[in-house]
Amino acid sequence: MADSTDAAARLNALLTDREETLATAESLTGGLVGSRVTDVPGASAYFDRGFVTYTYDAKRELLGVSRESLDAHGAVSDPVVREMAAGARDRANTDWAVATTGIAGPTGGTDEKPVGLVYVGVAHAAPWGTQESFVRTERAVLDGDRDAVKRGAVETALDALVRAIADEGASEA
Repeated sequence: MADSTDAAARLNALLTDREETLATAESLTGGLVGSRVTDVPGASAYFDRGFVTYTYDAKRELLGVSRESLDAHGAVSDPVVREMAAGARDRANTDWAVATTGIAGPTGGTDEKPVGLVYVGVAHAAPWGTQESFVRTERAVLDGDRDAVKRGAVETALDALVRAIADEGASEA
C-alpha cells in the first residue's frame, strides 16, 4: 500500500491533468481523507467537498444511502459504501468520489465484522450516454489501534482512487 502523502500527490497530478473533480464521503475516517487530499497544494483545482456521515441518518439524508441497505447489511458493508460513493459523486456533481466506512475500534467488532474491517468505494461519472460510469469497492482488514486503522483506511482509500483514475486514463489512451 502506498503512503497516503504520495497517493495524495499522485491524485493531485492525475485530477489536475484530467481537469476532473472529486468529492469524499467518510464515516470511520471522519474527514481525514479530505484533509489528506487538501494537504497537497493545488487541491482547490479539483476538490469540491467532503461529506462526513457518521450516522445512519447522515448517510441517508446527505448521500441517499437506502434504509434497506443499512437495515440488511449495516453501515460497514459493501452495499453501503457503494451507495455512499455514488451518492457523494452524484450530489456533488463531481467526476470522482471516494467513500470509507469501517470499524476503527477498539470495540464494536464481531466475528463477522472484526475491528479493523474497512470498506472503500470509488465512483466515477463518465460522460452521459457512454454507460461507462461505475462504482468499485474494496474490503480490507487493517491491524492496529483506532488511529492506525483510520490512517490505514485513508491510505487504502487514496490508493484505490488513484488506481481507478489511472486505470480509467489508460483505457482512454
